[in-house]
Amino acid sequence: MSRATTTTAVPARPAAHCGSVERIRAIARAHPDLEAVISPDGKGEAGVPTYGRLTYRELDDWSDLLAQRFEEIGIRRGVRTLLLVTPGPEFYAIMIGLLKVAAVPVVIDPGMGLRPMLTCLKSVSPQAFIGISKAHLLRLVFRSAFATVGVKVTVGRKLWGGHSLRAWGRTPDRPVAPSQEAPADEVMMIAFTTGSTGPAKAVNLTHGNLAAMLDQVDDARKRVPPETSLITLPIFGVLDLMLGSRCVLPPIVPGEVGSTDPAHVVDAIHRFDIRTMFASPAVLVPLVRYAQSHDVRLPSVRSIYSGGAPVPDHAIAALRAILPAEAEVTAGYGSTEALPMSSIESRELLGEFVARAHAGAGTCIGRPALGLEARVVGITDEPIPTRSDETAAGGIGEIVVAGPNVSTSYAWPEAANALGKIRDGDRIWHRTGDLGWIDEGGRIWFCGRKSQRVRTADGALFTVQCEQIFNTVPEVFRTALVGVRGDSDTRPVLCVELMPGVRKSERARIEEELRELGAQSHTTDRIHDFLFHPGFPVDIRHNAKIGREKLTVWAASQLVKAER
Repeated sequence: MSRATTTTAVPARPAAHCGSVERIRAIARAHPDLEAVISPDGKGEAGVPTYGRLTYRELDDWSDLLAQRFEEIGIRRGVRTLLLVTPGPEFYAIMIGLLKVAAVPVVIDPGMGLRPMLTCLKSVSPQAFIGISKAHLLRLVFRSAFATVGVKVTVGRKLWGGHSLRAWGRTPDRPVAPSQEAPADEVMMIAFTTGSTGPAKAVNLTHGNLAAMLDQVDDARKRVPPETSLITLPIFGVLDLMLGSRCVLPPIVPGEVGSTDPAHVVDAIHRFDIRTMFASPAVLVPLVRYAQSHDVRLPSVRSIYSGGAPVPDHAIAALRAILPAEAEVTAGYGSTEALPMSSIESRELLGEFVARAHAGAGTCIGRPALGLEARVVGITDEPIPTRSDETAAGGIGEIVVAGPNVSTSYAWPEAANALGKIRDGDRIWHRTGDLGWIDEGGRIWFCGRKSQRVRTADGALFTVQCEQIFNTVPEVFRTALVGVRGDSDTRPVLCVELMPGVRKSERARIEEELRELGAQSHTTDRIHDFLFHPGFPVDIRHNAKIGREKLTVWAASQLVKAER
């Protein structure tokens, strides 16, 4: 990947907190009228969204004011501040205001469900709470979960005790004090994993992690300014703002990214001349289908970065067909604990690597990000206290990573630190919980989640490695391998989700084709059960990772019905 540098008005490679805040200040000074956040504020004709705009000068002023008010009410350095605010200009002003006082935002996905969310909340004992009115109603109903909250701020019309964000205004009424310095190893934010493959964990992200993420995202874009970005995951907007982007937020419901109307996405791309975008397959696949059925092209787009789950190769090829020839489509790999970890551009992916994936090699997820080191260790569910170079037979093991953007600890639960981290002298490796191998070119191949491997008497089967073989059938949208426990062994079962419009009468033929494919490969010849599912359950954040745990329960019930 090129290391060429493009000169911009944004300082490069911040050391920690002060640098990240100064990026926003520098852009506001150099380009005060540049739009920072463009977000839906109503509906126009035929239900098409209307948009409001916030400039960099307004964002810097607003976040300065919030920093002042936060200090006054007790939200200061190190204060854990729960943030339950819908995507929009308020969210970004609050996040940057919290950074300016070095407070610690606590970010939780409401879509994970009420009980899991309350458990996560109690686990980190937040000291302050900034939320919309509905979130404050939750606080009043479940008081014990919010028992540690001392400072309350409401975002919205109705005040539910404490302070009103709206009443503060948006412009500082006195000179702004310099932002506080924060060392690279100080916690900057606590973010929760989705909990899609187990209980959600609270991840400590430091100011140094943020600085590294900014540099890595910039590097992945070849140091080319992002210009105008479409933001489908709000937290990514913080990074793009610090890189000087105009951030456009289409109408998206948190936790329901997959319900986003592709017509609104196309409208935003055309209306604002979107150059770059990050999106999960839950957004990209419907976008491709809509574009194909409406003969849509996206001439302004130069870069698309996908994440959250692998995008089907047929969708990547279709996406390239609606973009300019020079546009890049990059498939990324990362997690809450380490973002980004690796990436691969579509031209490389669609070459020999697709054929290897369909032959059972897994999915190629590219080379490690700038400054990150990856390796594989032997598969075990037990702690690995210190570095081990042992790998599993066949070269497939658990992917572990270390680097400046990698979180080295969990805030909760404490047991996750023993299970999820490996000490290597002064260095900490993060165990991703993903299985894979590294080829001769240093590329990482993803074979599936460790917790979702299907352990049979004849050895383990790895989900993604097997599924890529079956996903070649044209009528198949995606497949999911699960293990149903029997009296003496675990039974591998392939759940199948078909493309939209495929008739039930075609299922027998498709099943026979899947059966023949499976029998031809040593990787899949132990799979004999095939079940058609109307629509896979998915994770709450990206609506893209398959909920195999739920599918396992469903598959078990279907097999029982079939055997009666």
